[in-house]
Amino acid sequence: MTGSRETDRRSRPYVTLSCAMSLDGCVDTAAPHRLALSNEADFDRVDQLRADSDAIMVGASTVRRDNPRLLVRSEERRRARVERGLTESPAKVTVTATGDLPADSSFFTAGDIEKLVYCPAGEADRISRALGDRATVVGLGAEVSMTLVLEDLAQRGIGRLMVEGGGRLHTQFLVERLADELQLVVAPFFVGEAGAPRFVRPGRFPWDEGHRARLLDTRPIGDVVLLRYALSARCPASVADEVARVQASSPVP
Repeated sequence: MTGSRETDRRSRPYVTLSCAMSLDGCVDTAAPHRLALSNEADFDRVDQLRADSDAIMVGASTVRRDNPRLLVRSEERRRARVERGLTESPAKVTVTATGDLPADSSFFTAGDIEKLVYCPAGEADRISRALGDRATVVGLGAEVSMTLVLEDLAQRGIGRLMVEGGGRLHTQFLVERLADELQLVVAPFFVGEAGAPRFVRPGRFPWDEGHRARLLDTRPIGDVVLLRYALSARCPASVADEVARVQASSPVP
């Protein structure tokens, strides 16, 4: 069974979870405005991670609440992607159960790149009509599982997937043991709100004494700290291994 699971994992995209949180595990406040958890130096690191990815995924609630553009910011990185035969920014991916997605949000309007919306099969036609040509809507089963999403992304040529949240999405990938790497930034303050959204939600996480996340790197970035964890055997053990993997996965011009 273990061998079969590892074979399936190798055929799926390499999944990196990316998150910034407070000391008490919150990723935002309960207030409408967005809480700044990072700094410019870390935003630049995240921009590099985006540039190295084939697709970026966020949940529907993140699309509604944060209205993210999910584009590579650096002109140099965008140019480098184009020189490698890629689009300026990675494809965008979201998952919804209801189709409650604002069609005029930046997820759909920003960037001349592919946008994919995964939803239950029974909702696909309705959501597709609502979004029109703004995105490709993919219906997957009665309920969307991350396993099915990854299988479909692999068939579309996605080799590296960056997951930027929110908590429901991160929890699904962790509970189902589908994430290969976690890059977690910790900000130097507490939020302290009972209703504040958190990095993960309650779930049956599979790590125990035999399946503990492996700490690869701890790095201060200004006033925040980056913790990088390996969640599977596919995660490179060193920076040199990471560079080699990125080069190997890049299309030949």
